[in-house]
Amino acid sequence: MEANVVNPMPRIGDNAPSFTAVTTQGVINFPGDYQGKWKILFSHPADFTPVCTSEFMTFASMADDFEALNCQLVGLSVDGLYSHIAWLRTIKDKIEYKGMKNVEVKFPLIEDISMNVAKLYGMIQPGESQTSAVRAVFFIDPKDKIRTIMYYPLSLGRNFDEIKRVLIGLQTNDNFGVALPADWCPGDEVIVPPAGSCGVAKSRMDGEEAEMKCYDWFFCTKNISKEEVESRLGK
Repeated sequence: MEANVVNPMPRIGDNAPSFTAVTTQGVINFPGDYQGKWKILFSHPADFTPVCTSEFMTFASMADDFEALNCQLVGLSVDGLYSHIAWLRTIKDKIEYKGMKNVEVKFPLIEDISMNVAKLYGMIQPGESQTSAVRAVFFIDPKDKIRTIMYYPLSLGRNFDEIKRVLIGLQTNDNFGVALPADWCPGDEVIVPPAGSCGVAKSRMDGEEAEMKCYDWFFCTKNISKEEVESRLGK
């Protein structure tokens, strides 16, 4: 018997695997159609299920926030196109939840009956389900590199404020060459790269050492205002 071919799960730092797929917004070539943009590719287990409905309503309600961050949302489940269309129409016409109503999902939702894309991205976790994708989230940068990966089980809805915070954090990493401490939000102090890195050397040469606060030799921070962080987001 021929052995099943198993795709290795993509990892942080890898190029995002490419695919062509039918979606609720037409055929897409991913990630090529969205070069120069951040991408969030996320999966859900099934249409017409309650946790997934709450998630899609939340993501759709925050779509303008992600667009302002130069980020394209792309969803996926192993359901068919007509199921997707009927489910999204039901969400818009019938579901009111936590003050959200008449919610229209405008980002593409991938049809993946074959589970080819789900398997390509390691979204099928046999210990959880062999027929549904888990709640995976891939953050992909404008150069099509995978920067962050999150996995949730079928029964636990995601925190979408955290998804937005991660995207803002990744852009801040890139824009300022800094690291970010636990629970960081724009306006909080940031971590200066460790001693010996080019970033630290340049900062000290530029006379910025006096602006740093050091808790020990390996742990130094500085302040970047919320306004400065936000002025460079989405760029």
